[in-house]
Amino acid sequence: MNVLYTTPTMITSRSFISQCLIGLALLSATAVFTQTATAETITGQLGNVRAEISYEKPEEYKYKNVRLKIIRAGKTVLDQKQLQENEYDRPVGNISGQENNLPVRDLDGNKEPEIIADFFTGGAHCCSYSLIYRYDKKSQKYIKIRHEWGNGGYRLRDLDKDGLPEFDSQDDRFAYAFTAYAASGYPLQIWHYRQGKMVNVTRRYPKLISNHASELWQTYTQARQQGDDGKGFLAAYLADKYLLGQGQDGWGRVQQAYKNSDRTKFFADLRKFLRETGYIR
Repeated sequence: MNVLYTTPTMITSRSFISQCLIGLALLSATAVFTQTATAETITGQLGNVRAEISYEKPEEYKYKNVRLKIIRAGKTVLDQKQLQENEYDRPVGNISGQENNLPVRDLDGNKEPEIIADFFTGGAHCCSYSLIYRYDKKSQKYIKIRHEWGNGGYRLRDLDKDGLPEFDSQDDRFAYAFTAYAASGYPLQIWHYRQGKMVNVTRRYPKLISNHASELWQTYTQARQQGDDGKGFLAAYLADKYLLGQGQDGWGRVQQAYKNSDRTKFFADLRKFLRETGYIR
């Protein structure tokens, strides 16, 4: 910070002008930091359906007046302020990676685009969620559902090549379940949107699950080499094996790999958790 030192002597006209200019600069800087909120907009469009999320950003990481507008053939059908969980709850564009892009996609093949409004609640690890809007022709209104992604997000991918995208994600329930967040592993989770609902279709993709399980096992091996017990990755690996219908084989590998003194309790807790989360049927 530059500090202006003055002496008791009389200020010349030149130095007076200099100080005035400095004062104006300080006032201008203050005005920048106290200026009104910056208005920003995220947009997306498919055919004659256009969606816009606008918001004000008065301070870093704090958001106000978040609004969603949906326009059909030039007519505004929905213009609604979004309820925020906290002042950090904010739109993030497309979670799957395209910033400042609001996904407008036909998710279920009915020739009617859905709008996916992605949000992040703030925090070190949590949480992201999507509001998915579909058009109801009978009421001529948009109906929404909310889907939680937790610490992770998703990628929109046409995994079965049928022209409709799936939500390629992970099971966030495994975060912190057996170890710290950084050492937690996550089973594969795949969703698709049909008739206004999100449906878990992970078991339909055995090849992807198998590849994912192999990656988890490799990550477990690397974790062990770095001094971690790898429990978080073993738990997710075993969940993937159950998705493949190979639970018994998975248990054999896990029990052979994990020899720590808490193995009895870990195995009991893991079995209970897999049953509660639906992996063991």
